[in-house]
Amino acid sequence: MSNNQPKGDRAVIALPDNGIPKKKRHLMTFPVMAPKAPQAPIDRQRYTLSIVIPCYNESATIAPLLARVARADVPHMEVIVVDDGSTDGTTDLLGGDLSHAIDRLIIHRKNLGKGAALRSGFKEATGDIILVQDADLEYDPEDYRRLIQPILERGADVVYGSRFAGSDGQPVLSFWHVLANRLLTLLSNCFTNLNLTDMETGYKVFRRDVIQAIALRENRFGFEPEVTAKLAKSGYVFHEVPIHYRGRSYAEGKKIGLKDAVRALYATVRYSLFPQLPAIGSLASRPPAPAGELISDREPRDGPDIPRVQTATKPPLSPIASAVEHGIESSVS
Repeated sequence: MSNNQPKGDRAVIALPDNGIPKKKRHLMTFPVMAPKAPQAPIDRQRYTLSIVIPCYNESATIAPLLARVARADVPHMEVIVVDDGSTDGTTDLLGGDLSHAIDRLIIHRKNLGKGAALRSGFKEATGDIILVQDADLEYDPEDYRRLIQPILERGADVVYGSRFAGSDGQPVLSFWHVLANRLLTLLSNCFTNLNLTDMETGYKVFRRDVIQAIALRENRFGFEPEVTAKLAKSGYVFHEVPIHYRGRSYAEGKKIGLKDAVRALYATVRYSLFPQLPAIGSLASRPPAPAGELISDREPRDGPDIPRVQTATKPPLSPIASAVEHGIESSVS
């Protein structure tokens, strides 16, 4: 990774229409709600960051990822891992050798998708700020401070980490992957009237009171355009910051594909223009999702200056310390 640090963050604002001739303003057919009243500030010294990690068949990367999370420069963290029906031994690792690095472990008995895993994690989060962290090592926890700064200091409600916003020393990415991301971001911007550079980014950060107030439906990668559309239409304040990114290939385990791109296209249009329509496709045909099980539950821990080994002094977890029902079935907007 390059030692060069990304450039500063930028506010993502609604594009102005005051330069459009009056006779053409009728073409602006996608209204944007006025910004919400400023949220109560979060205490910069006493906040807790909840890190939600959706995980599916990541036995090769989950251990080094959790080690990087443990070294992040954040004073108080709550690490929540949602195992989404893994079949490669990831579940055993999370409940065994890696349990000391996890505050809350949620198990889905079958694979439901990233969106469903995030809904389970968001519901259990108790921190002031919630950050989404993929388990595949593409995104670097060293960026946590940069990602949460706009919420703590600039009044942001939502922060996206952009792979395309001018960071130095980035690896060269697949042309078609970048093109698909840019086209989906452009379409999303057309409907939301934002000026994001990377709507599909895996690094998304929210005030907890903001994300827990939004009803989410999408079970897979349609989560990205859905959450963007719903938060934008609710008038929340977006910021975007450049991040470090190391994309992996499909040979290395990348999971998103053409079907997910098509679903993202559908979700962008659907949740921007027709949010009240009943769900179709994979959601309509899917039976109610089985409940997840919360099998590990600890108090949020302090940051890197307090050794992780201290958590190992707690009594070992029973096979299932506690079980709770999770409303991960599709909710109604």
